[in-house]
Amino acid sequence: MARNRWVAFSLLLVLLLPLASADLVSRVQLTDAGALAESDLGVTVGAVSPDGKDVLIGGMNGYARLLSAEEADNREMDVELVTGKNATVHDIAWHPRGNTALLMGEQGLAMRYDTYDHSVTNVNGSFSVLGQALTTVVWRPSGDFAYVGSVDGSVWKFAEHTGFELLDNLGSSEIMDISCHRNYNVCFVASKDDGIAVIDEGHALSWIAQTAAETWVGIDCADPTLNECVGFASGLVSKAIRINTIDASKSAAEEALRLELPSGEHIGVTSGHDGTSLVHLAPLGLVRHKPLSGEAFTVLVPEHAAEWDAVIAGRSLAVVWETGLHSGYMITEFGNIIAFSPAVEEVEMNIMDVLVLGAVAISVPGVILGLIYMNSPWMQRKYKQWRFGKK
Repeated sequence: MARNRWVAFSLLLVLLLPLASADLVSRVQLTDAGALAESDLGVTVGAVSPDGKDVLIGGMNGYARLLSAEEADNREMDVELVTGKNATVHDIAWHPRGNTALLMGEQGLAMRYDTYDHSVTNVNGSFSVLGQALTTVVWRPSGDFAYVGSVDGSVWKFAEHTGFELLDNLGSSEIMDISCHRNYNVCFVASKDDGIAVIDEGHALSWIAQTAAETWVGIDCADPTLNECVGFASGLVSKAIRINTIDASKSAAEEALRLELPSGEHIGVTSGHDGTSLVHLAPLGLVRHKPLSGEAFTVLVPEHAAEWDAVIAGRSLAVVWETGLHSGYMITEFGNIIAFSPAVEEVEMNIMDVLVLGAVAISVPGVILGLIYMNSPWMQRKYKQWRFGKK
C-alpha cells in the first residue's frame, strides 16, 4: 500500500510540472515574390500609407517608388517616382491625412510626395538643412508639425508654413529614430548614444534618465491604448518608456529587458498587426513585441530564413509590413520582395498544445481524487455500499 501511495504521488508531481518552453520557432512561411529590379537598388526605408493601401519606399541615389501594400509582388501596380536627387533617402513619413509624405535623407534631401499627381518636390525651407545628413522623420498625430533628426544629433520641428526650426537641449549623437504616440502630441527621440528624449506638445525636448547606457536602434509607440512607447537597443535589449500625460518631461524608463536568442541583433523596428511591434534582426529575422503584455517571441528565426534561401537571407532587411497577423511582405536592401504567411507548423503546434493541456486537465483531478480515495477508509466504505449495496 505504501509503495502504491509513493507511485501515485510521483505521478501527481510529474503532471503538475509546467510545460517546458518550446524551441525557437518561425511562425511564418516565406515565398519569393520576385525583385524590384535585377540590380542592387540600395533600398533603405519604406512606410505604409494611413489607409493601408500603399507603401512608399526609398533608397540610394534618390530612389523612390510606390507599391501596393496588398499586392507588392505585382509590378503593374507600381508607380516609379522621380526625385531628381542623387542622395540616399533615409526615412519617409506619411502625413496623418494620407495625402502627402515627407522624404528625408543625405545632403539635406527634404522632399514631399503628393498622391494627387505623384510629384516629388522640395519642401519649404529645405535650404536651411542643406548639406545635413537627415536620418529620420515623423509627423505628430495632430499633423501640424513633423520632427526631423540628423546624424549629428540635431532635431528640427517642421511645418510647410514655417520651414525647419531647430529645437533646444540637443545631444551630439546620431538620431536613430523618432516615434510619436498616436493619441497624444508626445514624441520620443532615440539617439545612438545619448539616450532617449521626449518632445512635449510645446516642442520642448527633455532627456529621460536611465536611458544613456544603451545603444539605441529604434523606438515604437505601437499600441495607442497604452501610455507607453518601447525603445529597442543593441544586445537584444528593450525598455518601455512610461508617458506622463500631465508633464511629458517626467516620463520615465522602466527596467531593461533582454531577449534570449542564440543569434541575431536589433537593427530597426516597425509597427505590426494589432498594436504590436515587429523588430528587425540581422541576420534577416523578425521578433514580435507585445507592449500590452510585455511578451516577445520569434516570428522568423534567422537560421530558418537562411535554410529557406541563403542568398536572400544574407541581405539586409530594409522594409517590413503586415496586412494581417503573420501575413505581409519584406523587402531587402537589394530589392528582393519576400511574402510571408502563417506557418502550417504553428497551427499543428497549437493543436498539440491543446491536446496536451486537455490531457493534463483531465488526468490531474483524477489523480488527486484517487489519492484521496486511497487514503480515506470512509470513502472506500461508501463506495462499496454504493457499488454492492448494504449487506
